[in-house]
Amino acid sequence: MSAAPVAYRPIGVIHSEHTVAERTPIQPAYARGCKGRVEVFAEFAEGLRDIDGFSHVFLLYHFHAAAPAKMLVKPFLQDVARGVFATRAPCRPNAMGLSIVELLRREGNVLYVDGLDTLDGTPLLDIKPYVGRFDCIETTRNGWQEEVDEDTAEERGKRGYTGS
Repeated sequence: MSAAPVAYRPIGVIHSEHTVAERTPIQPAYARGCKGRVEVFAEFAEGLRDIDGFSHVFLLYHFHAAAPAKMLVKPFLQDVARGVFATRAPCRPNAMGLSIVELLRREGNVLYVDGLDTLDGTPLLDIKPYVGRFDCIETTRNGWQEEVDEDTAEERGKRGYTGS
């Protein structure tokens, strides 16, 4: 049974120093020091009220430069084919991304953030506050990720990014 199409429209755009996908860190953990701006379109700016009180926010965005969807991918951290839903690869059936970034400050309709792992010009779909009470889960299993040591993960995860 096929579901009806779902459509989203961007609420803003993410500005970063990253212009080449192959040199963009794969996760915010490997993008420390990469600062950027999240510009929220004027019609949605009122929705930013009270966001200043949070140290981190979730950015949900569209992978606008992603390759076509594949069900099996070789994740950045390994050279083994994995199911796309067991990875964070951008070539997904719905090209949606999710990053938790540090909120440095807000100026009007612009959020200044650190730990940005997106390409410049990425369409922003939504922002949600990170709340330790709800979002901090003690993980007991990390699937295939447990096969990758931290030094290898950091080296491959930074993908040439030299930030702090």
